Amino acid sequence: MSHSTKSCKEKQNMRKINLAIFVTLFLFITACAGNLNNVAVDNNIVIEQLAKTTTSWDGTTLPAYPEGQPEITILRIKIPAGAQLAMHYHPVINAGVLIAGELTVITEDGKTLHLKAGDSIVELVNKKHYGKNEGTQTAEIIVFYAGIVDKPITIQQNITDKRL
Repeated sequence: MSHSTKSCKEKQNMRKINLAIFVTLFLFITACAGNLNNVAVDNNIVIEQLAKTTTSWDGTTLPAYPEGQPEITILRIKIPAGAQLAMHYHPVINAGVLIAGELTVITEDGKTLHLKAGDSIVELVNKKHYGKNEGTQTAEIIVFYAGIVDKPITIQQNITDKRL
């Protein structure tokens, strides 16, 4: 085999490899872009969009992100059956997914949201509210907060104005 024939075959193989890489990346990026609700990436991986919005659950437009060094906080919160959280508010954008049980969120002015396991929530920002578990098992929610360094993510309204 001559040098020029070998070089030509190598170029063809490289083109095939590059095309395969491009197609794979295109499919992956498309799946991750959030343009589709459920995307089967391959036989075992499914990406499901749980929330994508510019408003909180009560329809209020989310505020701009605050100035400062971003700080992400992720909390797992477990609320026993029959328990109620104190009235509080979040000065930062946050969202969560209830992974077990049931949870009811109630605003200071009486708006109510009922969540069951698997439901997502884009929380209220700078609006007082509380959660209560009216179910028979512990409610468990994972919440993601997009805050900034040295600023609270939750301000609890009680005698001492507890900041978390």
